[in-house]
Amino acid sequence: MIELYTSPTPNGYKASIALEEMAIPYNLHAIDLMEGDQKQAEFLKICPNGRIPAIVDTDEDDLAVFESGAIMIYLAEKSGKFLPTDVAGRSRVIQWLMFQMGGIGPMMGQANVFFRYFPEKIEPVINRYQGEVRRLFEVLDRRLGESEYLAGDYSIADMANWSWVRTHSWSGVEVEGLENLERWLGAIRERPGAQAGVKVPVDIAELMNAKQSDEAEEFARNARTIVQGLD
Repeated sequence: MIELYTSPTPNGYKASIALEEMAIPYNLHAIDLMEGDQKQAEFLKICPNGRIPAIVDTDEDDLAVFESGAIMIYLAEKSGKFLPTDVAGRSRVIQWLMFQMGGIGPMMGQANVFFRYFPEKIEPVINRYQGEVRRLFEVLDRRLGESEYLAGDYSIADMANWSWVRTHSWSGVEVEGLENLERWLGAIRERPGAQAGVKVPVDIAELMNAKQSDEAEEFARNARTIVQGLD
């Protein structure tokens, strides 16, 4: 059995979508980032970095795995799904997974910080990160003009990138004019595993649409508190 420790963030969704898509049974442990659950000693034993998501595989002598990309690879290998075993196919998937981890995630994360959370609006910085996010989206769009999915068949690379790209409005970056990317976003959105995964541990889809509701403003205030409190 997989014990999943997560919160409603793009990185958290990477793990929950993978579990749902692979039909791997799991127990859910919701981590309250606002309360600092991720910094408690019990959680740090599982994830030394104090970040979600993390898993514990009780079938493997309570093996703990942290870092969302590592979790996805582990689950794919455990289930035998969504990660090819041939050298070329495996390499393609891991390349696009690393693209998300080294590019899409960090750049969208910085765009979120300065566009949504940082108290001072520094326009050159906002423009820099939003521009880089759009450039990365264009890289995805070109690739998706060549292939239905990023590495050929649907894989953990698509799950990882989709978990972030679907929140583009929250980063203040639109996808108009990127027809291949929009097609891909819609196709994955229709998958039952993806639909279920983004509701773990709670469903906050309306906030990810960046509607200026009271709930969205409260979410931004709470996230700003976390950002300002980071070591």
